[in-house]
Amino acid sequence: MSPRLSLPDVVLTAEEAAFIREALCACSETIAWIRKNGGPQGKRLLAEAALAADGTAVGRAEYDANLAIDHIDFPRKAGQGR
Repeated sequence: MSPRLSLPDVVLTAEEAAFIREALCACSETIAWIRKNGGPQGKRLLAEAALAADGTAVGRAEYDANLAIDHIDFPRKAGQGR
């Protein structure tokens, strides 16, 4: 595993955070719905979409969306390390 890049902090307004969170929740809910109701064709579509997007598995994409939601819900103070 390689260390994460050290990037500058990003400060969002409450409206920006809410908008991004809503989009991430919709993404996560859509993946979960397709996984549950899409059958083999839906699962295949999810796998192809995830690989085309950034080369990761769909489970990783769903995990990343949920982790991003957690970062919005439980932000750290600017300048504080994780």
